[in-house]
Amino acid sequence: MRQMALTTFVMPLGYHRNSWRRPGSRAEEVPGLDFLTDIARTAEAAKLDALFFGDIVHATATMRGDTMMNGFFEPMTTLAALAARTENIGLIGTLSTSMYEPYNAARLLASLDHLSGGRAGWNIVTSADGYRNFGIPAAPDPELRYRRAAEFVSVVRQLWDSWSDDAVVVDRASGAWLDTAKLRRIDFEGEFFQVEGPLNMPRSPQGRPVLVQAGSSGPGMALGTAVADAIYTAQPDYRQAVEFYASVKKMIADAGRNPDQVKVLPGIVPVVADTQAEADEIAAELSSFLDVEQGRTQIAGDLGVDLSDLELDEPVPVERFDGIGKLSSRQGIYRRKSVEQGLTLRELIFDRARSTGHQWIAGTPATIADRMQEWFETPACDGFNLNSPYNPDGFERICTKLVPELQSRGLFRSEYAGPTLRDQLGLPRPDVRF
Repeated sequence: MRQMALTTFVMPLGYHRNSWRRPGSRAEEVPGLDFLTDIARTAEAAKLDALFFGDIVHATATMRGDTMMNGFFEPMTTLAALAARTENIGLIGTLSTSMYEPYNAARLLASLDHLSGGRAGWNIVTSADGYRNFGIPAAPDPELRYRRAAEFVSVVRQLWDSWSDDAVVVDRASGAWLDTAKLRRIDFEGEFFQVEGPLNMPRSPQGRPVLVQAGSSGPGMALGTAVADAIYTAQPDYRQAVEFYASVKKMIADAGRNPDQVKVLPGIVPVVADTQAEADEIAAELSSFLDVEQGRTQIAGDLGVDLSDLELDEPVPVERFDGIGKLSSRQGIYRRKSVEQGLTLRELIFDRARSTGHQWIAGTPATIADRMQEWFETPACDGFNLNSPYNPDGFERICTKLVPELQSRGLFRSEYAGPTLRDQLGLPRPDVRF
């Protein structure tokens, strides 16, 4: 029976903006390891497939007062620490192809896979901001960024495959720890990179860490469908999610890959309570923490346009969107909600605060599971990336109330399938021998 993949986007301050103001949020412990460990162990007790850490390599949003999309936790070091405090759950970290070199990335991710016993995953992204922190005067054109990203991933995969699976022999009698004939240089020369290789560590437990891609733009979809094992996406509308799912699966097949082995995982922000009235009360409380003018500044920053002259109770004029040029997938969601659905600036601020373009739902475990089951069975997805609206209580409710409801319906497993992240996702281990 087909079952959901479920991962969680770890944001200790909560996915709903300003939810850290709620009493008991443990906001004083960010950034720190103990609070993260509790979140990780709660997720592992629920048998979630993986923890997912995003990354921001600049403080632009933070300077606007946005404490949600931040880089308070650097993914690779954080996941390495959590690897020692967990046993089964996958560890997916974001690493930008715009700010790293392929050899460093290959080493970091392979090392995490070794240290965790085969639980590492890489969320592949390009960066639209932060370049001046790396001595680059401006962000490259998106098409150039994704061209670099495709080459970057190709180099990393070749480096991971530069050791044969049986290179390590540990022959005490001869004194040979490895068979050097089973290592090879990759001698890569491309548009962006020249890399000799081989990697300086053996193939990892999974052969290659799991590859994840987040982005629904044209170039992002092209990269994801060509290389990713899972695709994260923001899909707030059911009908569009169905269309996106069908389109992605076709692109995967057209790339000569098995569509059943690539998981499409839209984000969902569930406010879970025992009754609908309680869920609505929690949702209202979360909204009460929002600073509307701060929200105006944050949306203006997202769009890169001035919104200071707009009344809160009028929509953002279409001309403001048209002046941006080519919209990102997230900017396109803002445009649809403002121009096509008629959301006022105030409503857009509140919508962004609670969902950031993802699906938002407040309800009982049964009603939320009904929605998730409909999406899964249509199909509009292969599972979900769970975004906890507030912590720690909001996440505990997801793991102890919503996930058991999904398990009782046979939609999610009750035990881990094996020791590696590939085991959880039902993915084969790539074998390399030479």
